[in-house]
Amino acid sequence: MDRLCDEILQLILNELNDPAAFSMLSKRHQEFTKDPYVRAMYFLTRYGRIQALYWALGRGKLLSERMLDILLGSGAHLSRYLVQLAMHHYFRTQVTFIKARWVRTLTFPVFAHFLAIAARMYGNIPAGKGEDDGNILSLYLKQSRFPTEYRAASWEQVRDVVEKYKFIPFSDKDPMMAQFPLVLAIEPRLLPYARLNGFSMDRKYRNFVFRRMFEKPAIMFESRTTEIIKNVRELSRLDPDMFLSRTVAAEICMEAKTNELAYTALKRLDKEGVLRFELSSVVHDLIKLFQNTRSVTTLHTAEVLRILHKDFPSEDPTIRLVLLLTIFFVNPCLVPVSLEFNSKTSAALLRYVENCSDKINDLNLGPLTRKDITEILLSKFVPERFGGILQYARSIMQLSPREMRGVLTDVALACLEIGCKGKMLAKLVETYDYLEDIIATHIVKNYRIQVEDLPPPEDEAACKTYTAPLCADILMRRGLPLTFEEATAGSSAPAAQPAQAQADDTEAMLVDPAQSPDGDAEEHTEHADGAEDEEDEGAEEPEAAAEAEEEDLGAIGQDTLSAMIRKDELVPSRRRRYQVHYYIHQDNLGNSPYPSEYTQVGKWLQEHYGQYSAVAAVVRLHAVINQNPEIVNPHMLIMQRPLPVRLPAPTTLKHFKLLARLGRAPSIWLYDDIETGMEFYFSEEDYLTPEELSGASHSKSSVNRSRRARQVVKSETSPTPGPSTAGPSRLADSSSSPASGSSSKKRPRRSVATSVKSYVIPDSDDEDIAVEGEDESLRRFVKKKKAETNMQRWIKQLDVLLKEEQRKYNDRKRRIHASTPPGVKVKVLKTEFHKSLAFNLPRLRRIDRDKREKLYGADVPDEDCSESDADEYQYRTTRSKRRKVEF
Repeated sequence: MDRLCDEILQLILNELNDPAAFSMLSKRHQEFTKDPYVRAMYFLTRYGRIQALYWALGRGKLLSERMLDILLGSGAHLSRYLVQLAMHHYFRTQVTFIKARWVRTLTFPVFAHFLAIAARMYGNIPAGKGEDDGNILSLYLKQSRFPTEYRAASWEQVRDVVEKYKFIPFSDKDPMMAQFPLVLAIEPRLLPYARLNGFSMDRKYRNFVFRRMFEKPAIMFESRTTEIIKNVRELSRLDPDMFLSRTVAAEICMEAKTNELAYTALKRLDKEGVLRFELSSVVHDLIKLFQNTRSVTTLHTAEVLRILHKDFPSEDPTIRLVLLLTIFFVNPCLVPVSLEFNSKTSAALLRYVENCSDKINDLNLGPLTRKDITEILLSKFVPERFGGILQYARSIMQLSPREMRGVLTDVALACLEIGCKGKMLAKLVETYDYLEDIIATHIVKNYRIQVEDLPPPEDEAACKTYTAPLCADILMRRGLPLTFEEATAGSSAPAAQPAQAQADDTEAMLVDPAQSPDGDAEEHTEHADGAEDEEDEGAEEPEAAAEAEEEDLGAIGQDTLSAMIRKDELVPSRRRRYQVHYYIHQDNLGNSPYPSEYTQVGKWLQEHYGQYSAVAAVVRLHAVINQNPEIVNPHMLIMQRPLPVRLPAPTTLKHFKLLARLGRAPSIWLYDDIETGMEFYFSEEDYLTPEELSGASHSKSSVNRSRRARQVVKSETSPTPGPSTAGPSRLADSSSSPASGSSSKKRPRRSVATSVKSYVIPDSDDEDIAVEGEDESLRRFVKKKKAETNMQRWIKQLDVLLKEEQRKYNDRKRRIHASTPPGVKVKVLKTEFHKSLAFNLPRLRRIDRDKREKLYGADVPDEDCSESDADEYQYRTTRSKRRKVEF
């Protein structure tokens, strides 16, 4: 270090946050760091010319008169605003964003020298409270929504602050750092002066700036439109990176009714060719967004979309459908709830139909077809009083009863795959009885899933993205919340790009960081990409530039201009990670991709057809695959009407096999069913009749009969024979009597009948364990009698599944290791199903053993409910101590 030249030491010093330790390495380093020029270059290089003086003033022990002169002579920026805040802070006036001692660490001679320099530059400096340049610009910003003649700060005064007194925010903590771009948005003529001071407009402030340009003023004035157009043109001319984006244009369009002057200015800018995009394309894309959001049902949204459609008409079918939704979904509160009313029996229904017809004719959206009515009824946001839509089809479209029956059938069957249409299905089935059997038969015949119907296990990408058509949670996708793009697109399946990314990770390998193969892979990828770019550089450059330009124009949302300005104002600076708490509940409520009150279709199907019906069995299959907690969790099956039985649909081994095929972890509620003693079934075929599985009988009466049949308590069978203690004569009598119990058998006396006691093992599925008499040997026999419980059957079958998963894992691991280059450590991941089963199966064994100890005592032998020889899956007790035998 002692041999390094001063230039190298200067470079090293500039990279240190705290040079104190560096200065104490040697006398040379100490003398070097005491040089005023070295210290000045440290602040200039590390903090830049704008903030160098601010940070230097906070290091009072280092700053000297000579160092101040070098800083200002080398280009450090000194504004009157910095001098004013330094004076306030030094003389004990509070500065909101400065919490440290800052200039109070300076000695008085150094601070006096600093004030002398400022006096030579700016003369008499106002030092009163609220007279600094920052307050002047803040006041000008607050009054920007007033007409020009009502503003306290004039244009000339603001111009002098920026041009003559060199105003610029000197610290990232200063609130003026975020407010100064807004001042430039109000007065773009200040931008050249700000650039001379060293200010550069960051592109991240672009939307921030243009929102304030189009903000609705507190007092409307006629020249507002002209002022907006002038400011947009001036700012775009002065800075090419500052242009109106599609994001802000869509926000302005959302205020076409409440902020007419801004919307008019936007249309004039579009006609004059100032915008970098076609405003009609923004309007059309904006209208399409409302197809899958709740705000399509609000009156304000309907009026705005109609205004936009009249100004920019389109023949796009999606736009036409959205406009029809705004017509039929707004204000149906006067329509009767029941579907049995018609326009002859209800005057409110007649007015609703006529009003919808007039609006359709006004927007030139007619005539409507049967397909249009079906699509309207299939929207997730159809109001509960949708009888007016059906009446419109009957009276205005003049659909015959046969055609209406076809429409209702198509709607009911299509609602099955829309998770939030439970209430609509309930009302349709309640009014039209024939739909009950149609729905049940359609579900059983078309939606039953077998293991063979799932993607092959080798195609891991398809298994990860597979979604069953029924019982898809409208808010979640296998435990993860849907993104806004997926929800508004009306699809619960992930996008193609993530699916491809998952396919690339087919083998699910994690490489040892010590081998650093990832870096090599990235290097190889970059090299390959670079080679491609070199080959097709000329062909792909225009396309890449066009794509970048398209992305740079901004994304479109449904927020209004005022809402976005409020978000910008409410979110505190330097706390961007908490901004969601400020507006998500109120502002994003209309963007929700689900209705405010809904019933899941699968939940209604289980309630209506019964938990032990074929429909409920199919529903549970889909719910288990999609991991829908509201269907799978029995505690969430709270029925709206009291039913005689509130048991969940049975869990079967088939559910676990389906999840094993897809590699997904079973829900914890499936294991809870096993713990609570759920009866073991291989599949739904074990507890359903072939007639039910074929879809032949699903009427409510047949379902109720089958439900009552399943609730009949089993009759107690004959007791299990135990070791006989009777004499030979009794044995001879019993052997001579017929097995079927003939009439010659004597009836026992009442005293004998009352003395007979039954020893049935409590909480056991073995109903044959019953003995007569109170003999001690019979009791011992009953105690030793062990029946296989439902949990033990579950454990046995799940153990078979676990061994199969372990075998697949070993094969995959062997295959990956064989294809891996030597010397590279590879870790093969287990599937989520494998890990879940390996964790929960030993837990089930422990629970089963605890139950058996309660029944049979602590000396119960270990029960091996599986045929596995793997030591890691067997529960073992401690070995007993050896006894010494003396001879």
